[in-house]
Amino acid sequence: MSSEAASPLPLAGLRVLDFGHTVMGPTCGVVLADLGAEVIRIEPPEGDRTRRLGGFGTGFFATYNRNKRSLALNLKDPRGAEILRKLVLTADVLVENFAPGTMERLGLGCEALRAINPRLVYCALKGYLPGPYDTLPALDEVVQMQGGLAYMTGLPGRPMRAGTSVVDIMGGVFGVVGILAALRQREQTGEGQKVQASLFESVAFMVGQHMAAGAIAGERVPPMTARRITWAIYDVFQARDGQVFVGVTSDQHWQRLCQHLGLEELGADPDLATNAQRVAARERIMPVLEALIAEWPVEEVLRRCRDAFIPCAPVAHPEDLFNDPHLLASGIMGETALTDHLLAPIPMTPVHLGNSEVRLRHQPPHIGEGGAAILSELGIAPEEQAALARDHVLALPAGEAPA
Repeated sequence: MSSEAASPLPLAGLRVLDFGHTVMGPTCGVVLADLGAEVIRIEPPEGDRTRRLGGFGTGFFATYNRNKRSLALNLKDPRGAEILRKLVLTADVLVENFAPGTMERLGLGCEALRAINPRLVYCALKGYLPGPYDTLPALDEVVQMQGGLAYMTGLPGRPMRAGTSVVDIMGGVFGVVGILAALRQREQTGEGQKVQASLFESVAFMVGQHMAAGAIAGERVPPMTARRITWAIYDVFQARDGQVFVGVTSDQHWQRLCQHLGLEELGADPDLATNAQRVAARERIMPVLEALIAEWPVEEVLRRCRDAFIPCAPVAHPEDLFNDPHLLASGIMGETALTDHLLAPIPMTPVHLGNSEVRLRHQPPHIGEGGAAILSELGIAPEEQAALARDHVLALPAGEAPA
């Protein structure tokens, strides 16, 4: 679908004030932005600290802040706080993931802002939902440990965090779910409300399947790395030039695998007809498969398994996804400015809408980019904008004169 032919995105017309930082808050904001909301990134005049992260966090800002504008305000200055309150009057949604009490200390808590705009949906993304822990600081890795996810990911006795900010991202997406529900209710009541999502409860939701398994078994479940075997073939295999995962989860899979891998003799063996029989015979089956797959390149293994309609995948590195033909064809990759000199295709919100098109409309903003137009809309004249910039109450990027 071309952008010219696409209908407006479903959240077009909503204004969101995004106070998010690092991953959780910006994830919530970027999903809303990808779906068409006008998202205004509120950050200090020196810019959000996420812009300056190194190491594992180097790409955070660019990844989670496309399709947004920036308003760089010093909210500790009464003039900056007053501008923000004017902006709140025009907003539908506010998203924040500061430490507990931060927004209240700035005079920007939910009660204060909804007093001036009762239609505001105020989304607070925290470490914990209300309860005994709700004043504690939390991080993605902290709650992965606390919620059992690191235990389930690691080796016995060696907990290991997941290889991405999975809880931050999940918590941000749950924030979107809550916001959309509150907006739907606002259509009926005319009033907004406070919405909360959290890291710890997001982990609990994800490990709920393991909680249920333990309750049914009457014993503590082992880590996934030491799991009881459910299917006889559900493994990573070493091919000639890399690794490949193959999953055989039905008797039909087994028959087709044997046919396409040239293992007709095993396929005809009545002692291997059922999954339970194959689980009992893994010591017989696995060496045969391992030796056979080791002779072929990854592409040959994938071709044979896909011809057999068997679940399989190469063991990829994240950077391999830049050239993945399916992702490039799916339309979710946006050519994103990671730095002033580097563009790269980065996945956007992974949904497909039949009547409109999720696409990259705006690059991640520079500090204050788009802010002059927002201030003018609020009735703040160019001369006043310039004076506020001189006083470091706000920041406008080089080349963006007061509007």
